[in-house]
Amino acid sequence: MSRIIYIAIAAFAAIVGAIAFQQVNNLPQPEHALYYQQPREIKAFELMDHNGKAFTKEQLAGKWSLVFFGYTSCPDVCPTTLQNLGYIYDDLKATAAQSQVLLVTVDPQRDTQEKLSQYIAYFNAEFVALRAGHEVLFPFSRNLGLMYAITSKEEKKDDVDVVAEDESYWVDHSASLVLINPAGKIAAIFKPEQAVGEVPSIDNDKLLSDYQKIVALYQ
Repeated sequence: MSRIIYIAIAAFAAIVGAIAFQQVNNLPQPEHALYYQQPREIKAFELMDHNGKAFTKEQLAGKWSLVFFGYTSCPDVCPTTLQNLGYIYDDLKATAAQSQVLLVTVDPQRDTQEKLSQYIAYFNAEFVALRAGHEVLFPFSRNLGLMYAITSKEEKKDDVDVVAEDESYWVDHSASLVLINPAGKIAAIFKPEQAVGEVPSIDNDKLLSDYQKIVALYQ
């Protein structure tokens, strides 16, 4: 009798699993983002947020995080990206209540905690700005699939231009957004569109559409 019950339970579980699998496969797939069917691991890291608190992988758990690399002296890409994210932030949170936007500065020499705090608050009080030394930032950026380089006359160290006293440099960096899922893994990368004579930017409608699809596929 117990064997029959066991077989019945196993059969029921198989049917439920098959239905769930079919439902997931029938969900619409992201159309614009670079979507990872198998999310990519993120190595351990430690940054500091604009309030002076440590930010590690623990702060990614249970949240959908959109990560952007930039800096406060950036003349166009950074303010445009953050402004656009501000426009759709309520929509992102309507899709996933635990959504967060993270700006990681690639210019820790000039972007002090105080400067970051003032800068990020201009776009949205809930956005988080993060900083660390290049010895942390460079491997972290490579792990996320983003790159940056400081352009100056100073010598290079560990593949990143290190600036001593000269503050007239600028930073070349990716304009992409990395989406991290609630398990703390890379789910997708949103790449910007670039038209001649225009600032590279990610289309808000396309971002929001794929964001909704990716969240639905995860649940």
